[in-house]
Amino acid sequence: MSEQEVFVFPTSFAQQRLWFLDQLISGNAIYNVPTVIRLTGSLNLAALEQTFSEIVRRHEALRTTFKVLDGQPVQAIEPNLSIPLSVVDLRQFPECDREPQAQQLLAAEFERPFDLSSGPLLRIMLFQLSETEHILLLNMHHIICDDWSIGVLIGELGTLYTAFTNVTYVSTSLPELPLQYPDFAEWQREWLQGEVLETQLGYWRQQLNGIPALNLPVDRPKPAFATYRGATQTLELSKKLSDALQTLSQQEGATLFMILLATFQTLLYRYTHEEDIAVGSPIANRNRREIEGLIGFFVNSLVLRTDLSGNPTFREVLNRVRQVTLGAYSHQDLPFEKLVEELHPERNLNRHPLFQVVFGFENAPMSALDLPGLIPSFMDIDFKTTRFDLELHLWKCSEDFRSLWGGKWEDSEGIRGVVVYNTDLFDEATITRMLGHFKMLLEGIVANPEQRISNLPLLSQPELHKLLIECNKTAADYPHTKCIHQLFENQVEQNHDSIAVIFEDTQLTYQELNIRSNQLAHHLQKMGVGSEVLVGICVERSIDMIVGLLGILKAGGAYVPLDSNYPRDRLNFMLDDSHISILLTQEKLVDNFGNFPNPVVYLDKDWQTIAQESQENPHSDVTSNNLAYVIYTSGSTGKPKGVAVTHKAVNRLVCNTNYIKLSPDDKIAQASNTSFDAATFEIWGALLNGAQLVRISRDVTLSPHEFALQLRQKGISVLFLTTALFQQIARDVPQAFSSLRYLLFGGEAVDARWVKKVFKQGAPKQLIHVYGPTEGTTFSSYYSVQDVPESATSIPIGRPIANTQIYLLDADLQPVPIGIVGELYIGGDGLAREYINRPDITAERFIYNPFNNKLESRLYKTGDLARYLPDGNIEFLGRIDNQVKIRGFRIELGEIEAILNQHSAVRETVVIIREEIPGDKHLIAYIVPDQQQTPTSINLRQFLKEMLPEYMVPSAYVVLESLPLTPNGKVDRRALPAVDTLSFEMKEDYVAPRDRVEEVLVEIWAKVLGKQQISVRDNFFELGGHSLLATQLISRIRDALQIELSVRNLFESPTVASLARHIETMCWAAKGWDNTSSTGNEREEVEF
Repeated sequence: MSEQEVFVFPTSFAQQRLWFLDQLISGNAIYNVPTVIRLTGSLNLAALEQTFSEIVRRHEALRTTFKVLDGQPVQAIEPNLSIPLSVVDLRQFPECDREPQAQQLLAAEFERPFDLSSGPLLRIMLFQLSETEHILLLNMHHIICDDWSIGVLIGELGTLYTAFTNVTYVSTSLPELPLQYPDFAEWQREWLQGEVLETQLGYWRQQLNGIPALNLPVDRPKPAFATYRGATQTLELSKKLSDALQTLSQQEGATLFMILLATFQTLLYRYTHEEDIAVGSPIANRNRREIEGLIGFFVNSLVLRTDLSGNPTFREVLNRVRQVTLGAYSHQDLPFEKLVEELHPERNLNRHPLFQVVFGFENAPMSALDLPGLIPSFMDIDFKTTRFDLELHLWKCSEDFRSLWGGKWEDSEGIRGVVVYNTDLFDEATITRMLGHFKMLLEGIVANPEQRISNLPLLSQPELHKLLIECNKTAADYPHTKCIHQLFENQVEQNHDSIAVIFEDTQLTYQELNIRSNQLAHHLQKMGVGSEVLVGICVERSIDMIVGLLGILKAGGAYVPLDSNYPRDRLNFMLDDSHISILLTQEKLVDNFGNFPNPVVYLDKDWQTIAQESQENPHSDVTSNNLAYVIYTSGSTGKPKGVAVTHKAVNRLVCNTNYIKLSPDDKIAQASNTSFDAATFEIWGALLNGAQLVRISRDVTLSPHEFALQLRQKGISVLFLTTALFQQIARDVPQAFSSLRYLLFGGEAVDARWVKKVFKQGAPKQLIHVYGPTEGTTFSSYYSVQDVPESATSIPIGRPIANTQIYLLDADLQPVPIGIVGELYIGGDGLAREYINRPDITAERFIYNPFNNKLESRLYKTGDLARYLPDGNIEFLGRIDNQVKIRGFRIELGEIEAILNQHSAVRETVVIIREEIPGDKHLIAYIVPDQQQTPTSINLRQFLKEMLPEYMVPSAYVVLESLPLTPNGKVDRRALPAVDTLSFEMKEDYVAPRDRVEEVLVEIWAKVLGKQQISVRDNFFELGGHSLLATQLISRIRDALQIELSVRNLFESPTVASLARHIETMCWAAKGWDNTSSTGNEREEVEF
């Protein structure tokens, strides 16, 4: 037999999959399995070399490489393979430099990939630091070993080294192995057929039907292509806690693995708010005695899916985990690879199929390593790679464990763990907190396993104090006992000759405004207006509106602003719903109100009569707890809701607050419609602080250049804009804000691009991002924007304003940790009283505050999602109803919008979901292009596919001149034009090949997949393609078209059409290439 002669055997299913992954991500070291042992003492180098030569002789797996026959991988066993022991002498370096040199070389070796085709797949290196100090590195590819194999190798290392050092080695010191790994691979393929296979598959089909993706809360979005960058952190549970867990497992009739798994899945439930939790778990798969002593890749992955719905007790969760685990163990013989082939999960280059999180409680044999003359100790490895998003591996610290690991673990008596995490997704601090929360859960479970999992302690007392107390220390003095008009009258006394309000060519001083509003108030009081009486006001933008608002308040009533641009039906609904007793308007607007049955006061026609009233401040019995106004907001049912706000809430917004300092020197623009709650800040921010209110017409507001001009001409110092208007002006006239003292913007998520542009071309002295629902009286939080990093895609909403509290809670009203998404709840003096005449919705949205002992303390449930950043600021993440699921993946529409907005040809965008047929959901992107260019849908799709997984790429793109806005300046998603996605999809049910390459590919696909008809739009993996078929497909394409594709190319271009385009691009790049269409049809690009 020649030296080149090898024995060829089929691969096991596990090897087949790993070989495929190596083709997909070649040149990567993520499947390296290094083991590092420090050897202290007198080393017999010759005996060590003999030892490894004998181990390699004994185990065919260590002499294996992988070849390709007929498009399929096979094991190639070399009968006589010598693997050298490479010695690296570091004694040439100063003693203090040897250890760092060794660590540097080790790190480089960890990252050095293996070549599966040429091998060897075991590397042995010895670093000599001194005569009595060595570091041994054993590095193998996972395709020939697993954790159990490491234990086998270590055991043989101890036995054989001992024998060779005694120079009395005989072959019987270790018995010959009864079989080898290729024997197992052949047996597995013969056994796993027919009824055996179907029984195994039947269980897993049922168990994993409809399995969702686990959406972990991450610090950064998952990249479109996995980079496998990783890091590790260690965990240690005390002996006391470990013993208590062991006792609990015995009491509950469960294993320690089940207790720890149930706790880990509870942690994931609390982190993700998802009730269907699936994790992967390695199992040794050595259930036959004759393979226990083999080195080889036997380990299998089980998918452990637990239902945590119904807020069960931990004891009930443990019972569910027990059933899941026992069922999985009973069906553990089905290789994970066959499971993937059967279930056809969503295939993406950025995630592992079926699970992205791994949990393991290691039980591989681990006996003490006894080497004569040496003290061995295993060294921790700081892995820089990971194959998953998150892995948690735990060990019991037995005596053998402590003997093997030594060092910092020699005193460990409990449970030791290591977390391996993806650094693209997680920060180190996030994982540190996660491990702390895991410990907290374990301690709570031991204390009382009957607790419901939503109530188990997750946060430490310092964390709770920070989130509930420190972040909400906002108490500040303000005139909480005064009414709005009383505070205005104080300003009249101090600034009676100062300009109070100006609109175009008309202006009033504080004294003049006070007199006119007093006259109106007296008139209204005679008509029966007093405390809690609602008065409607519908006036075009003018000074009359301000007179009207003050007059109503001075009379003791509350105003209900009505926009004359609203549809008549909506106005009539608001009049009826609020039981308005009197309407203030102008004669030309009265037709908007049909047959309004109650008195109407015309602020133009009736003014001569009103002017006869007293000019003195009227008296009323209204207090700061009485209503000041009712503003209507859109309702989910289509019916607006009237939000009732008190005087006290308004005072808290504009008086002695922490987010802005207003003074009589300020000129505050009113760019908002009075029926929009931002006008509350603009109007009363000016008039309760002695400043000047400058009303700006709607036409000017909607013309960026004219608006910018007016800001300068009128000397505006304080301006609020909705996010949509801010972005529009920032795009067109970014220098417009440079003269402002304060620019506030908010109302919806902001595109960080335009904030960066404002900073570069003329930022105001203070740029403040504000957040708040109408129910919280305009603003509830603020963030002073000092700088925007280039990498930023969002701007935080900051911290609560004075006398306001913000809590981020889960569905069970438990505080969520830093970095975890929760619903935003608002408390404090700014809360509205109620939704008028809607006690049902009021009770649902305004709830008792569990974090305040005062009976009257309430929280408002916003329906907004947010998370705490590590610095204590809050990041807004969108509406709960903006989170959608497509094919099991939870998607935040704002994330897609943020990525689309990074495209150079996109000015702004909105992404929505449409569902014409129940269960058939489509993402639709509405694009406002840059003025210089309009992107094509192909261009946009390709751009997104480079940054997002396939399931987050919209299926249709609609180009608009501008996004529709509500009267309040927010994007009106309901007004977006409809797209017939149904007909779009039906038109593309079957598309025939349109050129020679597509014809060849369709023919190959049909043969490989066993299908009669293939559309060029069909997805290979959705038609049942899997790893083995993918390699066959690539092989047949190579033979047919003489072009070398990689498996990765198929993942990136999984349809016939997209793969054909990729092939054409490769050929055109190499040389001119004629691809004459045999069908005569030209390719059409579907555009909206």
